[in-house]
Amino acid sequence: AVGAAAMEEAAAHNGSAAGAGAGAGAPAAARPPATPEGMALAYGSLVLMALLPIFFGALRSVSCAKSKNSSEMPETITSRDAARFPIVASCTLLGLYLFFKIFSQEYINLLLSMYFFVLGILALSHTISPMMNRFFPANFPNKQYQLLFTQGSGESKEEIVNYEFDTKDLVCLALSSVVGVWYLLRKHWIANNLFGLAFSLNGVELLHLNNVSTGCILLGGLFIYDVFWVFGTNVMVTVAKSFEAPIKLVFPQDLLEKGLEADNFAMLGLGDIVIPDLRSLHSAPFPCSLKKNTHTYFYTSFVAYIFGLGLTIFIMHIFKHAQPALLYLVPACIGFPLLVALAKGEVTEMFSYESSAEILPHTPRLTHFPTVSGSPASLADSMQQKLSCPRRRRQQSPSAM
Repeated sequence: AVGAAAMEEAAAHNGSAAGAGAGAGAPAAARPPATPEGMALAYGSLVLMALLPIFFGALRSVSCAKSKNSSEMPETITSRDAARFPIVASCTLLGLYLFFKIFSQEYINLLLSMYFFVLGILALSHTISPMMNRFFPANFPNKQYQLLFTQGSGESKEEIVNYEFDTKDLVCLALSSVVGVWYLLRKHWIANNLFGLAFSLNGVELLHLNNVSTGCILLGGLFIYDVFWVFGTNVMVTVAKSFEAPIKLVFPQDLLEKGLEADNFAMLGLGDIVIPDLRSLHSAPFPCSLKKNTHTYFYTSFVAYIFGLGLTIFIMHIFKHAQPALLYLVPACIGFPLLVALAKGEVTEMFSYESSAEILPHTPRLTHFPTVSGSPASLADSMQQKLSCPRRRRQQSPSAM
């Protein structure tokens, strides 16, 4: 996942030689300039596609939080993970650069295409599964299956893979495989976007920040990472030009002239979508901890992302040079919510708030144990008052204490 994220950032700057940048650009080959209408359509479509994972990823994240299956719960990014992320991403990016310099680009891309072919099918299948369930008839013969790999025998037997699925999942997997074969054979931009949206949505759905400080560390580190590798060296642009994989969203600027066979693309790297969206998603449950039924911070982060992405496209269009999108997205996604917190007098609460109890409501955490006297029932009532959201409190019986 870390290696993919590094490449996602690199893909955002593909085609910078022709005046592309920040995930919005055109291949380096000479071609007629895009019309104003075509550019507006392409950039508007990229912004719209970038916003989709925020909404649907947030909705599906809530569904995961309510799930009883712990294997489907979101993975929390800690402060240590956030600090390591830019370093590992930089090493991965530099390693890819050396690989493309030493080995044949054709064989590397063939290997990467097969890798993302498998990942794309699985990601797209997981994405469309909830939607496809609505189209199956009630009498559909849905059988349950289990894929189990174990190591050893007897008491020393250890599970390596334990995956449960049903017939509906197989249908979704078959449909996703059709898209995968389409992408593998044609590398069509629509198939690329289907995989790219699936990767983005799964990233937003399954990854979470545990607090604001972690988000600031992650975004701050990637801010330096993005600026350095774009402005300081040619490593990111070189890798982006050489790398062929569905780790970017693309939209043709000449769609109006050439239709579906258009080939002058504007691009947006998935890293410029998923990373800022994690910060936006963390803001969603914060008002709940203050016992306020509002989504002010989530909407603020959402507007901040639109502003940052729009500013990126504007600067790229003015200077005709590759732009690191996080140079503009990071200050916006951190600054806008911080200004709102300052205006509302909630800065301390924002930085002390942790979303673990909100994202995992069935496993609440107590920062300290209350000291009370009396019956076991009064002790249980006292512990319930420590939960951040009243509507998510668990009923505890005296016997459980």
